[in-house]
Amino acid sequence: MEVIPGWTHRAFNMEDASCVGEARRHVARLCGERAWPEVDAARAAIVATELATNLAKHAHEGRLLVAARDPLGDVEMLAVDSGPGIVDVPRAMRDGVSTTSTPGSGLGAIVRQSNFFDIQSAQPQGTVCVARVAPGARPGAMPGAPSGAAYAFGAVCVPVAGETACGDGWLLALDGERAAALLADGLGHGPEAAKAAQAAVQCFAKRPFGAARETLPPVHEALRTTRGAAVFALWIDPAQVAYAGAGNVIGRLVSGTFDKTMLTAHGTMGVQARRFEAQHMPLPPHATAIVHSDGVVSRWNAGGLAPLLQRDPALLAARIYADFSRGRDDVCILALRARDAE
Repeated sequence: MEVIPGWTHRAFNMEDASCVGEARRHVARLCGERAWPEVDAARAAIVATELATNLAKHAHEGRLLVAARDPLGDVEMLAVDSGPGIVDVPRAMRDGVSTTSTPGSGLGAIVRQSNFFDIQSAQPQGTVCVARVAPGARPGAMPGAPSGAAYAFGAVCVPVAGETACGDGWLLALDGERAAALLADGLGHGPEAAKAAQAAVQCFAKRPFGAARETLPPVHEALRTTRGAAVFALWIDPAQVAYAGAGNVIGRLVSGTFDKTMLTAHGTMGVQARRFEAQHMPLPPHATAIVHSDGVVSRWNAGGLAPLLQRDPALLAARIYADFSRGRDDVCILALRARDAE
């Protein structure tokens, strides 16, 4: 069994070229704190610079999300915007192609310096791409899950503007053909909300594959010394999905032909929660499970997301973040699917 504690992204709004340096310095700082070799830290800085520059020059509402994925040993950079989109992605990735009288090596440089890269663009919705850089790893070696894992996953976790601590937290556990996940949304935001979310995550990590009636009561008790949290626990195997929890964290199963919302009981873990029985449903073919906090609107339209369902799940999480965030709360989105759905 492998337990993967969740990470938090820092969001940079790319309003103009002056914002590029801040993002680059943040990536350099993450690499320095982890004692990366100089050559790898330089690669990460190049990727951050090119992604941020493209957003500042070409994008409407461009944002760069950066996280050190310490359990997987890399730095992840997600670039997302609200348009206008790229007309011809393969052509744009060739060196020398430019729409702004520049050398036109931006996307090509990102691909060359990254260990993993994926992109999806549509007009007029916009573009989302993911780049990951790891020290000493060869290009193409860093997909959206541990090597050999039965599930691919991606997450976006961003604190509300003005806060550095995120009141949302998440965790994923993988065990062969089984996966278990928990997303906790501490009441409010800031350090005390983060304390509650992490208490839930850490308690669940001790026994992630236990039955809901055995696993969630200890989470409820662990949260009693905090302000409490909305909690959603999810279990997936090849045959079915089970879920349980309390509060306004929402789950959803989405495929090209299926869209089902998963809701838990009312209440707040650590304050008032009475039901800990899991609900079950068959796992539809090729389905992606999405769990998100109430920083995302509850009734978002999945229709435009179909092209992302078979891509790196981080792209899907980032697109939901860009299109459906409320803008006034922490946001956490976890997307998970079986690799045989790829």
